[in-house]
Amino acid sequence: MDPEIGTISKSLKRNSWKATLLLAYQSLGVVYGDLSISPLYVFKSTFAEDIKHSETNEEIFGALSFVFWTLTLVPLFKYVFIVLRADDNGEGGTFALYSLICRHANVSLLPNRQVADEELSTYKYECHPETTNRSRIKIWLEKHKTLHIALLIVVMLGTCMVIGDGILTPAISVFSAVSGLELSMSKEHHEYAVVPITCFILVCLFALQHYGTHRVGILFAPIVLTWLLCISGLGVYNIVKWNPHVYQALSPYYMFKFLKKTKKGGWMSLGGILLCITGSEAMFADLGHFSYTAIQIAFTFVVYPSLILAYMGQAAYLSEHHSLYTSYQIGFYASVPECLRWPIIGIAILASVVGSQAIISGTFSIINQSQSLGCFPRVKVIHTSEKIHGQIYIPEINWMLMILCIVVAVGFRDIKHMGNASGLAVITVMLVTTCLTSLVMILCWQKSPFLALAFLLFFGSIEILYFSASLIKFLEGAWLPVLLALFLMTIMFVWHYATIKKYEFDLHNKVSLDWLLTLGDKLGIVRVPGIGLVFTDIISGVPANFSRFVTNLPAFHRILVFVCVKYVPVPFVPPSERYLVGRVGPPYHRSYRCIVRYGYRDVHQDIDSFETELLASLSDFIQLEASITEQRFSESVDSYENGLTVVGSNLLTHHTNCNTARSTLQESMEDELSDKNTVELAPVSAGKKVRFFLEDNTNSPTLSGPAREELEDLLTARESGCAFILGHSHVKAKPGSSIMKKLAIDIAYNFLRRNCRGRDVALRVPPASLLEVGMVYVL
Repeated sequence: MDPEIGTISKSLKRNSWKATLLLAYQSLGVVYGDLSISPLYVFKSTFAEDIKHSETNEEIFGALSFVFWTLTLVPLFKYVFIVLRADDNGEGGTFALYSLICRHANVSLLPNRQVADEELSTYKYECHPETTNRSRIKIWLEKHKTLHIALLIVVMLGTCMVIGDGILTPAISVFSAVSGLELSMSKEHHEYAVVPITCFILVCLFALQHYGTHRVGILFAPIVLTWLLCISGLGVYNIVKWNPHVYQALSPYYMFKFLKKTKKGGWMSLGGILLCITGSEAMFADLGHFSYTAIQIAFTFVVYPSLILAYMGQAAYLSEHHSLYTSYQIGFYASVPECLRWPIIGIAILASVVGSQAIISGTFSIINQSQSLGCFPRVKVIHTSEKIHGQIYIPEINWMLMILCIVVAVGFRDIKHMGNASGLAVITVMLVTTCLTSLVMILCWQKSPFLALAFLLFFGSIEILYFSASLIKFLEGAWLPVLLALFLMTIMFVWHYATIKKYEFDLHNKVSLDWLLTLGDKLGIVRVPGIGLVFTDIISGVPANFSRFVTNLPAFHRILVFVCVKYVPVPFVPPSERYLVGRVGPPYHRSYRCIVRYGYRDVHQDIDSFETELLASLSDFIQLEASITEQRFSESVDSYENGLTVVGSNLLTHHTNCNTARSTLQESMEDELSDKNTVELAPVSAGKKVRFFLEDNTNSPTLSGPAREELEDLLTARESGCAFILGHSHVKAKPGSSIMKKLAIDIAYNFLRRNCRGRDVALRVPPASLLEVGMVYVL
């Protein structure tokens, strides 16, 4: 979940205690907003229907014991001490676990994997496969493609439940905070006040998303810290005033007494107790924006004791108040002194907004990550802050979330039903995390399968208990996350299936390089000025959409670049390693291939910087090839197709030379090309670094004549402009396909394709420079 505050420069992430404490403080406003507001509705949901608060206090003490041990075992032991260590280059979350598994075992369904990807600095192994014994589980997992599909479905399930939580958490958080008005207003009035006020706050919350919250994000940590101090102070006050011996309920013996007395009703009420750990997943999902130590300190020394004191205080108050006949009389606000009720309501509403903001940002982030796996229709991703990476906004998703949140608040109008729905979504994500972490233990950490099995059984059994208690409430609200998950998983699976099939179609129908080289004046083909960027999904060969383009319009640009934008199972690809460049044909043909690599947390840059960096990378490649004369590429067609180079560029500040007679465009372009480092992967041995300078003097011996001529052609073509050639796909199922395949391709996928953003929007291509080539895919 991407934060709206707390992203500071990497220099603060050094191992100093001041930097760590600052990160711990900032994490309060990002990571713990959702978790810290759970006392508003836990006991209220627990005692809503299945069990009653009696004179013996066995129910309230048993519920407190369950809350204490659940908070201790799941967030503290599971997440803080184990799961947080399963990071991917410092990043956490469902996709981080899946990325680690895909790198250590060949289980990814995306077919564009290259050996060169393993040379990325972020593509690091916990234990390199070549230096460790291949376990039977890894061999078994790689052997069966059905298991690859099952693993992806599990990841999709966790993703869909996070999106569902993005709908439910804002509704239940804001509704619970506003419900404090019940004790300060008459029944006739609060029934008509709580829901409208909740809807108004939700509308304001979503309406302000497109501005970003970097301007007010600095207030998030103080709000959550103030809230935690309030609930812990109220807890201490209620313990001292009403029942100083409530600490005895922390004994696990009271859990046994609770279940013995309440039987089935007590088991069903666990769905309410489960809500005490909502938001725990954020500790892992937001790991990349803070540090392992900072999150440990913030939870262990601030959040955890504050929550325990808050729940103990509520239990102490309820242990001396048994004549409670309405649900709101057993809620959080009942234990708040009347003189403090209004200020506490105000702070609670602010804290609920902060918690909701975190889950909304997290929903944007995970949908953006889903696109990287080809599992979600294209949406427009907008950066809301130029300085803080990760602050993104997705317009269509934002308004859909707002409508669904309001529908949930108006439709349920009851914390019990909202809690049942939210609890099932939360516990499902935790189960997915437990399963994936156990695989990471075996495949990445090289731990014993028995240790991974022990982890899976211990924490999985706890979560299965809560999952069953939530699922039994299917008709009382739990149906909502199930329905949302089925709907979203259908969309994701259909989109992913069609994406893979389209890639296979492109791969089987690509044109040979010989065909491209035979195109010339004899066939009436004209090379026009400018640069043609042909976007394709395949990483080798000439795409079929280009042959269709040339067939209908017998001309193409003087500089031709086949661009493949692909995603690698890493969180980020460093800019210096983003571009993989090679030739398509001999140098005189002026055709190149550029593979642009992104991680699952990367966001596409704007088209101007993308175009500049791509052309700078081409120039780097030309200079590299010219400088290593003893290792020149072979003139064979195969070497042109297979020789790819990682080209890294550090764009420098502009400098001018008064003695030059070149144009401003040439001058700026050559300035961009100076002081660049490249790493040759093929055919030159990996690891060789060369630094180049493009001299102002045109007679410089640094570059050979053909290389300088090629650079001048590139500069001249850039003056003429770039054209972006994209395929516009029309997809249909093969004749004789099954009914399910026809429904998935002809109806579902085509409906999604027509109603999602076009590829030109996702890539931010300017309409004036766009050329679309129609392609019919028969899958």
